[in-house]
Amino acid sequence: MTRRTRAALLVAFAAPAALVLSAAPASAADDATVSVLHAIPTGSGADVVDVYAGDALLIDNFTPGTLKTLEVPAGTYDLAVYADGDTPDGGTPVLEAPGTEVPAGANATVTANLKANGDPTLNVFVNDTSSVAAGQGRLVVRHIAAAPAVDVRANGDVLFADLTNPNEDSAEVPAASYEADVVLAGTDTVALGPADVDVAEGATTIVYAWGSAEGESLALATQVVEAGAGAPGSVPAGDGSSVPAGVPGWALALGALAALGVAASTVRIASSKA
Repeated sequence: MTRRTRAALLVAFAAPAALVLSAAPASAADDATVSVLHAIPTGSGADVVDVYAGDALLIDNFTPGTLKTLEVPAGTYDLAVYADGDTPDGGTPVLEAPGTEVPAGANATVTANLKANGDPTLNVFVNDTSSVAAGQGRLVVRHIAAAPAVDVRANGDVLFADLTNPNEDSAEVPAASYEADVVLAGTDTVALGPADVDVAEGATTIVYAWGSAEGESLALATQVVEAGAGAPGSVPAGDGSSVPAGVPGWALALGALAALGVAASTVRIASSKA
């Protein structure tokens, strides 16, 4: 792997860290909260990284398939990404993002994942916490895998058709356990699954399809958001844990601005290390 590729991958991780500190919820006094999903598969050059804010470790040993929830006070932070085991005390950061502002009042789910063509990227999603009818649950599927368009089936029936990276779709369904699988759009060719998905009554159950079809690393990660919840709950995802609550719509604008900043950072790092 070239230094250019490694730099681009690590930039993709710095951006979720920056969003951790710029898209978050106002549940505790002026705190910011966000969930971050490491969805770049093993072997892509970003297997284990540590993320710091100043001298404080934000995310330790961040590995593929892990979902983390962070809370920090509002303020301004100097962010840096280090190779696993390196620290600000004597270590050399792979990437720095000084002066990152932390406003209180938002909550976001950020994914570091692969584009459909396999390039690393990040996405910011707002979680729907509106009420759900009695006996129903909200099922959300997010396509963040290096894979073509897919159909998502529940108990053999297509529930979401022609879903592409990095889009999502949702529906209210009877609260129950479903056998879900992912097939190539318009076919019966199974790309992922089947897997049991429990849709909780009165909650939003989110399923992420991530990894790489070409690399044979496709996998699922899930999180559950309670309707009207203002603080994160917890649910396993790979070997990690935890999850988010509701997000004001303006968090998406923050995500878009951050993504533009990431693109610029990628160019600067690549040219300086080429």
